[in-house]
Formats: sequence, structure tokens, C-alpha cells
Amino acid sequence: MIARSFLFVPGDRPERFDKALATRAHRVVIDLEDAVAIDAKAQARAQVAQWLQTQLSDETRERVVIRVNAYGTPWHEEDIAMMRAANVRAVMVPKAEDAAQLANIAARCADRVELIALVESVAGVVRMREIAQCERVARLAFGSFDFGVDAGIDGTGRELDYVRSQFVIESRFAGLPPPLDGVTLATGDIEAINADALDARRFGFGGKLCIHPKQVDAVNDGFAPSAAEREWAARVLAALEANPRGAISVDGKLVDKPIVDRARRIQAA
Repeated sequence: MIARSFLFVPGDRPERFDKALATRAHRVVIDLEDAVAIDAKAQARAQVAQWLQTQLSDETRERVVIRVNAYGTPWHEEDIAMMRAANVRAVMVPKAEDAAQLANIAARCADRVELIALVESVAGVVRMREIAQCERVARLAFGSFDFGVDAGIDGTGRELDYVRSQFVIESRFAGLPPPLDGVTLATGDIEAINADALDARRFGFGGKLCIHPKQVDAVNDGFAPSAAEREWAARVLAALEANPRGAISVDGKLVDKPIVDRARRIQAA
């Protein structure tokens, strides 16, 4: 199953790390960037390193992502060195704008490390094809609020439909899993997170960034096929199995290859 929920935890709050892993979040993102004040970054990195080296099983480690500070900042090099020493499996790269920078980061990481490119600027969107096709980039994520600020766009709904479609198209073109949608700021508004997750799924996104544990279940459920969809997929595949070479119909509609492909994607989700 493709990971749907990515829960951020401030890197300077180690008491929250295990609590985040105790949720149903598919991935826990330890954030050394925006969530940590400048004067706390070195201490946060040291605390994260200690936690990674002493308190994680290999199975749990697979769920951990480290959001490092952006390429070219004073903290970036040490962040990469720390996560390499701690054998972290995935790094989220903020301010992803340049494929050459991503390739440089990948070269300094262990061979198994995957990059999640967080695209959150106009420059990043313009260069998204090169970013998506960069070796070791495993997924694209949309930093929707930062992008809106950079682009001068007021809002994260319909105003960003065109950009969201670009994420989905470029991910598919590069052979990547469906991208991750940006955060919903209303942490206590379950109706809002439900609506945002369903809307992003209709656009073709495969998951969403979360900033509070309350959002995790809504995101997991919102990006999962509904019971009705699973039932429909089962009927389509059963009809195909019963008549693999002839024309088939389900619910009075002809079933062709795109319909079968969709049914298989639902069944695999």
C-alpha cells in the first residue's frame, strides 16, 4: 500500500516522536526546518540523532522521514550527515527547485535513502518535470501555503487547481506514486480535513501532509477506496475472470481496459 498520511513532528520536541509513531500515520516526518527556531536547530539535530540511534527498531525506522533544512542553508550539511550516520531511509527536501541540487543531496545520502521533493515555490513548479525525474526522488509533495505566498495567490482551494493537476501529471509521467497534497491548517475541524482529503483524491493525489494527530485517520480514510468502490472493483474483476476473452459489462456499462485498470488499482489500494 502506498503511504497516505505523513505526520509532521517538530524536531525539538523529542517527547512527541514516539507518540507520533503510535498513531496510524503511515509516515512520521521529524521536522528540522520550519518547526525549529534558528537558535534551537543544533540541539534539535542532536536530540533527533540520539533518538534515531538508540530507540528505533528497523521496522519502525522504515516509517521515519527527516525533513532537513533547505539546500544552501547553514544547517543543511550537518542535517544530511546526521541522517546518513543514523541510517534513515527517507529525507524530505524542502524548497525543492533544482534537480542538480537534489542529485547532490542523493549523492551524499546512503544508497537506500529516498528523497521526497517538497515543491513549494513558483521556481519549483516550473521545474517540476526535471525534479520528478531526478534519480532517487521517490515522490513529490506540495507545499501549498508557501507556494501561494511565493506566487501571490490568496487561498489554497480552487485557486490552486491548475498547480495540483501539474503535480499529478508530472508524477505520473515520471513513474512516481501519486503526489502528496499540502496541509490543512484547521487542525480541529474534521469536516475540513475530510473535505480536503476527498478533494485531493479526486484530483489524483495519493496522500496528504498532516500537522496534527487528529488529522491522520481522516487522511487515511479519505484516500482509501470506499466500500462501494471496492465492491464495484470486485464485480468488474469477477466478470473479467468469468469471461477473459469476450466483451463484458458491469452495471449495464461496457468494461474496457481502462475500466479494468481502475478496478485493479482499487483492489490493490
